[in-house]
Amino acid sequence: MRIFSALIVSLLLTLTAQPAAAVVFKIATLSPDGSTWMKLLRAAGEEIAAETEDRVTFKFYPGGVMGDDQAVLRKIRAGQLHGAVLTAGGLTQTYGDIQLYNLPMAFESMAEIDYVRAQMDTSLFEGLRENGYVGFGFAEVGFAYAMSKERVRTLDEIRAQKVWVPEGDPGSELAISAFGVSPIPLSIADVLSGLQTGLINGVAVPPIAAIALQWHTQLSYALDVPLLYVYGTLAVQDRRFDRLSEADQAVFFRVMSETVAEVNARSRVDHERAVEVLAAQGIEWNSPEDGQVSEWQKTSDVAEEKLITEGVLTREKVEELRRHVADYRAQLD
Repeated sequence: MRIFSALIVSLLLTLTAQPAAAVVFKIATLSPDGSTWMKLLRAAGEEIAAETEDRVTFKFYPGGVMGDDQAVLRKIRAGQLHGAVLTAGGLTQTYGDIQLYNLPMAFESMAEIDYVRAQMDTSLFEGLRENGYVGFGFAEVGFAYAMSKERVRTLDEIRAQKVWVPEGDPGSELAISAFGVSPIPLSIADVLSGLQTGLINGVAVPPIAAIALQWHTQLSYALDVPLLYVYGTLAVQDRRFDRLSEADQAVFFRVMSETVAEVNARSRVDHERAVEVLAAQGIEWNSPEDGQVSEWQKTSDVAEEKLITEGVLTREKVEELRRHVADYRAQLD
C-alpha cells in the first residue's frame, strides 16, 4: 500500500512539473513580408516567446495570403487563425464603434485626433473586448484623400465618379452613399485592376496606402481635403488569449501594445512623406472650389446620422467624440 501511495505521489509530482503546452497564435496581415509592420511583429513575437520561455509563440501570415479582412475574420471564427492586423472598417460587423474615428470630415488636424484618441481609445478597446477580441492599440495609416483619374473640385463632380469602397465594410458604403455617390465594393486585391480597366476611377485612401498598393500609378489628381482618418489594429480572439496565464497575458499585452504604438508613431512620419512623394511622382493636388467644403461638411453630417440610424455607430459614442473635438477647438480660441 505504501509503495502504491508513493507511486501515486511520484506521478502527480511528475505531471505538475511538466511545462505548460505552448499556445501558438496564428496571425494574418495584409502587410507584405519585409514591411515595417512585419519586421516589428516578428521581433515582438520573438520577444514574447523569449520572455514566456516559449509558452507563447507565433506564426505570421503576411502579404494577404489569408485573404482580406472579411476572409480573415471567417477563418478566425473557424479556428484556422487566432488574430490579425485589421482595418477598423473590417471589424465593423464585430463591434461597430471601433470605426468611430472613420466619421467623414470629423477632424481638421492630426492634433485633434491625438486629443480625442487620448480620451476615447481605452473605452473603444473595452467595447472590442466585450465583443470577443483583445486589441493592442490603434496604428494610424493617415488621412484619406479623394484621388481620381479626373480632376474633381465640386460635389457634383465627385458624384459623377465611380468610387471604390472596401468590400464588407458597410460603414464606408453608407458614408460614401450619403454624398450621393454610388460606391463600387471591391476587395483590396481587386482595386488596382479595377482602376486599370475603368471599373472604378476614384478612391479615398491615405497617400501611404496609394503608394504601397501602387494605386497611384493609375491616378492623376488628389483633392486636398482630409476626408476621413484611416487606422487599423492588431486584434486576437479573446478565447485564445484567455488560455494564457495572467503573467503571460501581461507580457503579451505589454510587448504587442508597445509594438503597435511604434507602428503608429512611424506611420505619422510616413504619411507626411507620402504626401510629398505623390506630388513628386506627378499627382496634381487641387483645392476645392469656393464654398464646397461647407457643402461637403453638411453632407458629412447627413452621413453621420445615417451611420447612427443604420446601427453602425452608437449615438452615445458619436456625441462623445463631438464633445471632445469641440473641447479641443475651444482651447485654441
